[in-house]
Amino acid sequence: MLLAEGQRSQPKISQLKSAAELPLRILVLCTGNSARSIMAESIFNSLAADLFQAYSAGSNPTGKVHPMALAQIGQLALPENMIVRSKSWQEFTDRNAPEFDLLLTVCDHAAAEPCPTFAGQYEYVHWSFPDPAGSSNNVEAERAAFTRCFNNIKTRVETLVAKLSTNICNNRATVANVMRELS
Repeated sequence: MLLAEGQRSQPKISQLKSAAELPLRILVLCTGNSARSIMAESIFNSLAADLFQAYSAGSNPTGKVHPMALAQIGQLALPENMIVRSKSWQEFTDRNAPEFDLLLTVCDHAAAEPCPTFAGQYEYVHWSFPDPAGSSNNVEAERAAFTRCFNNIKTRVETLVAKLSTNICNNRATVANVMRELS
């Protein structure tokens, strides 16, 4: 179930468990934070919640989640308290922001941009996915592009989870190297 924006505030750091108890925190970045990064955040939080706590943001967020991305995300069993919304990466630079273990860019444009400094000693990984938004003037072709993109991200996360479950990967560097192998 997707919650509407504003139904829950972000937890304060003091309310979170200690870093040693939490899954690896991953920030998924894209330019608009309206499709790929939000789909990836949702997939990580649904299919890999034991390993990752995912967030997403954009360098130039659109301020809204693309309806076709929401349709894809609707297939997932998301945590009840998860809010799906478009947000700026600046939101994760203040002192109350979580510390990150991994920074994942999912679009080539965001990967080429200079990122602000985020809290944590994170590893950087890039997974390139074509932007499904505006990929066609035909609604059905664009819907198919969203389905392909969602399924490609989902397959990559499922493969990552399978690889991590067969190895003892309890540190960010090892996990980042496995993620890089999948790019």
